[in-house]
Amino acid sequence: MKNLLIAVFVLLVMLASGSLFAVKEGERAIVIQFGKVQRDDATGDTKVFEPGLHFKLPFIDSVRVLDARIQTLDGSPDRFVTSEKKDLIVDSYVKWRIEDFARYYLSTGGNKLQAEALLKQKVNNGLRSEFGTRTIAQIVSGERSALMNQAMEQASTSSDELGIEIVDVRVKQINLPTEVSNSIFQRMRAERAAVAREHRSEGQEQAEVIKANIDAKVTVMLADAERNARQLRGEGDAIAAQIYADAYSKNADFYSFLRSMDAYKQSFNSKQDVMVIAPDSDFFKYMNKSNGN
Repeated sequence: MKNLLIAVFVLLVMLASGSLFAVKEGERAIVIQFGKVQRDDATGDTKVFEPGLHFKLPFIDSVRVLDARIQTLDGSPDRFVTSEKKDLIVDSYVKWRIEDFARYYLSTGGNKLQAEALLKQKVNNGLRSEFGTRTIAQIVSGERSALMNQAMEQASTSSDELGIEIVDVRVKQINLPTEVSNSIFQRMRAERAAVAREHRSEGQEQAEVIKANIDAKVTVMLADAERNARQLRGEGDAIAAQIYADAYSKNADFYSFLRSMDAYKQSFNSKQDVMVIAPDSDFFKYMNKSNGN
């Protein structure tokens, strides 16, 4: 009897636990009964269970919990072709959420990866259509917002069959393919190198002109300085000669005496000097006079 009571108690606990399910905040739940989504008997709409504790039939109903928050689909960049038949590598992302939980479950099986793969395809179709009607200049210069809005409208129309609402579509980055980028960069380098060579050539030419002008000015300045120096030396020599002539004319004997004294001083400046001169030479004219005249 005791074992029977224990078994009944365990069975009741299992039935109670199988009859309850909890839905967390930010999630919604639908109940699958015999392979069909449970609907409201009054309205026929899908019965969506809000966050909280709910009841279900044990062993009959199965609960699928779905994320009701806004989610981000950020895949790898894709290649698109513009109206000029030029390729672009576009990196974009999509903000989306589940709008019709029953349709979402039936179309994707509740698999988020499958839902994102289908959604990515639909968004790319919209972007491809919009990129195909615009040039690169239009895309880059200012029509990106219009492009994203129209792509979102097209994707939203086709995403209704998935039970998904597209909140926003944004283009993060637009690049040229690697091979095109390398070609453009090489052409830009060649153009910049040509401009740099031209500037260097013009600078070298200007430097030569400036250097020639400076050399000419320096030559003229040196010639003027040399001429002025010679003129000043000539004027100085003339003044000195005039001073000597004036001094000589005032007292010729005294002037001759001073010149002789200067000559003696310069000649006997060093004790090692040796001079061989006749005693009656004019050099010793004043030394030979004992009277002091």
